[in-house]
Amino acid sequence: MVMHMMKDIKEHVCDFEDEEEVAAYLSRILDGEAFDRQGLIYGMGHAVYSLSDPREEIFKGYVERLAAEKGMKKEMALYNNIEKAAPRLIADKRRIYKGVSPNVDFYSGFVYQMLGIPEELYTPLFAVARISGWSAHRIKELVSANKIIRPAYKSLTVEKAYTPREDRT
Repeated sequence: MVMHMMKDIKEHVCDFEDEEEVAAYLSRILDGEAFDRQGLIYGMGHAVYSLSDPREEIFKGYVERLAAEKGMKKEMALYNNIEKAAPRLIADKRRIYKGVSPNVDFYSGFVYQMLGIPEELYTPLFAVARISGWSAHRIKELVSANKIIRPAYKSLTVEKAYTPREDRT
């Protein structure tokens, strides 16, 4: 859905680098007056990561470098302006104060596009990357008497002091 939304934004926003123009159109999306009229900015927010999605923070650096390499700085500016404006607009219009930030999927379609991957493969790539996690969720759900949960991770390793390479035997 992010790529469909981005295509719509590109058709209605003249200057991708104008944060105010981008914000005005995002406001129309949130008000249900534009795009699919659902009032959602796709790629924003996550059920677990409210302050920021650490995966997105790492991924974004690679996306910016790829955009520069592919001559798509203007499109990257659009993504950056959405990333800046959307949290503020969502907080104002939805009265969500816990924080909203882009999730890792906000940039995925853009990367697929820059890599020349056909759009009809975006959803299968999304799904393939998540099958092991979805399977773990389902197994845990079956074991937990049909209670829908997200499996927790608990490291069982023992913390060890770092030994510099030259001091190792």
